[in-house]
Amino acid sequence: MHTLKQLEKQQIGLRIPQYLIEEVDNFTKEFSVNRTDIVIEALKSYLNEQKLNLMYQSFDTSVKEAKSMMDSSMPESTLGELIDELNHTSNA
Repeated sequence: MHTLKQLEKQQIGLRIPQYLIEEVDNFTKEFSVNRTDIVIEALKSYLNEQKLNLMYQSFDTSVKEAKSMMDSSMPESTLGELIDELNHTSNA
């Protein structure tokens, strides 16, 4: 949750390619929203996606390190490969 101070809006200047402005303006007309709302939602979505990517990358690295420590003779694998391997051993 954010504080009231954090929710205060601050005006900033952006330089955006004309084609994107046209797309945003068409969207605002079609869905009765304003540019600010679109930019805010786009920024929130982008930041959330980047945070998730960082988390998954960190987790994948941790899995590789853990697997390497558990059995140094086994090659490093991706998270997906480890999940497949665990599923295979539990089904055997």
